[in-house]
Amino acid sequence: MKFMLIMRATDEAVKAYEEIPFEEVIEAMGKYNESMMKAGVLLAGEGLTDAAEGFVVDFSAEKPLVTDGPYGETKELFNGFWIIEVASREEAVEWASRAPLGPGAFLEVRRVTEMSDFPADNEWIEKEAGWREEQAQRAQG
Repeated sequence: MKFMLIMRATDEAVKAYEEIPFEEVIEAMGKYNESMMKAGVLLAGEGLTDAAEGFVVDFSAEKPLVTDGPYGETKELFNGFWIIEVASREEAVEWASRAPLGPGAFLEVRRVTEMSDFPADNEWIEKEAGWREEQAQRAQG
């Protein structure tokens, strides 16, 4: 099973983070990432730039509306993610609980859908399976 760990923070967590030397943050995250790599569960993970550099595309109107960041409250934004592959929800909980985050920070953990979650006889699901196979071949080649 694949799970996405979505890193979020409150204003309190952002302030606390700013008081920690950046080298300490990088070391803590590096050790966490290394432990997941050594365990063979880490598939991907990235940090994100500040929300001020981002934008939102809102589809509420007939024509999508693009709004430059920053947008939303701090707690609504996410700052980075990991995708892990583990045997169970419980194992995902264990890995999420080890993240080097402090007070005011939290992880939203969501299972990543798999092809088996969808009807196999759907034209678009079949195409998706083919596209994924093509991507895997390109990545190897």
